[in-house]
Amino acid sequence: MTLSHDLAGEGPSAVVLLHSGVCDRRMWDAQFRALADAGHRVVRCDFRGFGESPIDRPHTHIEDLRALLDTLGIDRAALVGSSFGGRLALEFAARHGDRVSALALLCPGVPGQEASAELRAWGKREDELIESGDLDGAVALNVDTWLGPEAGPEARERVRVMQRRAFELQLAAPEEFHPADPEVREPELAAIDVPCLVVSGAHDVADFRAVARRLATVLPAARHVELEWAGHLPALERPDETSALLTAFLAAP
Repeated sequence: MTLSHDLAGEGPSAVVLLHSGVCDRRMWDAQFRALADAGHRVVRCDFRGFGESPIDRPHTHIEDLRALLDTLGIDRAALVGSSFGGRLALEFAARHGDRVSALALLCPGVPGQEASAELRAWGKREDELIESGDLDGAVALNVDTWLGPEAGPEARERVRVMQRRAFELQLAAPEEFHPADPEVREPELAAIDVPCLVVSGAHDVADFRAVARRLATVLPAARHVELEWAGHLPALERPDETSALLTAFLAAP
């Protein structure tokens, strides 16, 4: 099965949008249009277990992404990843570096990240809510945690819908179908020598602010920007401002 995806634009340069773990490809509505209008060929996809891509067999997200690019005839692309999507962008660049032209990482995760006590407590609470059958509570926990103060009712509702869909797909899949993407170690990250924009949010969970600072020192061609207004999902909190930031970076990375 090819990942569910959308295409826009006809420019010579390809851009692939990789969603966060609480969203699906719909999180990129504003950026998808803006980047296509700026002259890029833009792809956005749902990973298995999100949106319109069910978990129908054992898989890894990295190989799913490689297969999608092959199917679309894209030899090389800039990867734009949010949170979980940022981690996958890094893993893909480490494994298939010849296929990546640039990276834009919005509040990214990082392979091998050790969670703080605060984040572990959050994960324990989410697990408890899911195991008790309180999906509404688990969804609300995610909405409250990952959206910053600039997020209005529309953004909150969009995350609620996307996170609920992800829970439903993932809980319906057999355990053996869930992915275990290979870990990437720091020396492999340090070998990713393409232009990279690392974005953090001043109102994000401390773990992810620390990741952004670390990546800015590990990746040899990285630039770090902290958005003073942002939580964890700037693409949804201020869509137009995030689109402008990405468009400028990809115009001259």
